[in-house]
Amino acid sequence: MTGQHRTPPGPPDLVAAAELWEGYAATHPDVVAACPDHTVEHFGDSEELADELLGLVLAGGKRATSALVADFLAEGEPLPRVGSHWIACDGRGRPRIVIRSTELRIGTFDGVDPAYAADEGEGDLSLESWRREHRRYWTRSCAARGESWSQDQEIVLERFVVVWPPEHADPGT
Repeated sequence: MTGQHRTPPGPPDLVAAAELWEGYAATHPDVVAACPDHTVEHFGDSEELADELLGLVLAGGKRATSALVADFLAEGEPLPRVGSHWIACDGRGRPRIVIRSTELRIGTFDGVDPAYAADEGEGDLSLESWRREHRRYWTRSCAARGESWSQDQEIVLERFVVVWPPEHADPGT
């Protein structure tokens, strides 16, 4: 994310998220029955970053994301599982798409490879860019909780597909 101004993201519109989820569930009842888990959230830690990263997803270039295991613990959230869903909101909290996890692994900062960095679709798609920006992000997000970030912390590495609404869904979903 360019610039340093950060506006806190807006709270998710849970009513609109429920409507989006209901549309998806009505169209894909077997998929939802097999894994009804879903969360409502946004990418990043600011309105600007949420919009920037969601834009990359909507454009088709971002199909992976990374989060510290410590972030899930701090928020009281379980780790995602393959097949689970999340409703991605923009920076103002408006739900835009439903994402389904297709691959998950726990790794460390040094365990991320160039292919995964490219799948995150950020910066110039290089591993060096991935490391620079994630180091910056996790240092900032840990500091906001009064903690220090370390390269040895466990990271949830998640690949996903966009499954709803149809105009944004990946082919074959």
